Amino acid sequence: SIAGNGVAGVVLPEKDEKVIGIRKGDAIALPFGAVTWWYNKEDTELIVLFLGDTSKGHKAGSFTDFYLTGTNGIFTGFSTEFVSRAWDVDESTVKALVGSQSGKGIVKLDGSIKLPEPKKEDRDRLVYNCEEAPLDVDIKNGGRVVVLNTKNLPLVAEIGLGADLVKLDGGAMCSPGFSCDSALQVTYIVSGSGRVQVVGVDGKRVLETTVKAGQLFIVPRFFVVSKICDPDGMSWFSIITTPE
Repeated sequence: SIAGNGVAGVVLPEKDEKVIGIRKGDAIALPFGAVTWWYNKEDTELIVLFLGDTSKGHKAGSFTDFYLTGTNGIFTGFSTEFVSRAWDVDESTVKALVGSQSGKGIVKLDGSIKLPEPKKEDRDRLVYNCEEAPLDVDIKNGGRVVVLNTKNLPLVAEIGLGADLVKLDGGAMCSPGFSCDSALQVTYIVSGSGRVQVVGVDGKRVLETTVKAGQLFIVPRFFVVSKICDPDGMSWFSIITTPE
């Protein structure tokens, strides 16, 4: 979560539903096949950044979302007879359940609707708050790093991705570096701005640009990246294609 507070419902394959209170800085590991819902019950905006591996998606390069309800939900494609037998309810109930949810993706709930309340214990093993976690790197007048891996969130081993949150102080530099296990990086700029350079294995610079909050860039395998932030500082969140 980049901003705001909310609630998420998560059903992992062959597991009971977990209802999680989410707040700024939370990283949530979601494996393939997870069913989720996300709810903002506050007046302020809730912003959640979704990053993941889409190479095995139904359409490579795109997230594959299966909506259970709504105009493009999977149950709208089945006849009421099939759904009524699957859910063990009468056909009029099926029509009400399937047909009444006309929203697509994001819907505004009626004020009378109450969703499940989060449980503190449901955060265990699913959520790691990068804003509150112990620092893995802390350089005075330089910056701070929190690394997300199998040690603090074991579920990332199943997903095959790790992550880090980096915050640089004004004018600080993240020196040239690369992943020695051939991982690639997807980096989202959370706040601030700065300059970035990426160099390929043949020593040729392939990217030189200024980045700012809301922008995203990719560092291919074995490519070397370095960043220098502007006087106001810069922070970014990266996912890396290795859980370690």
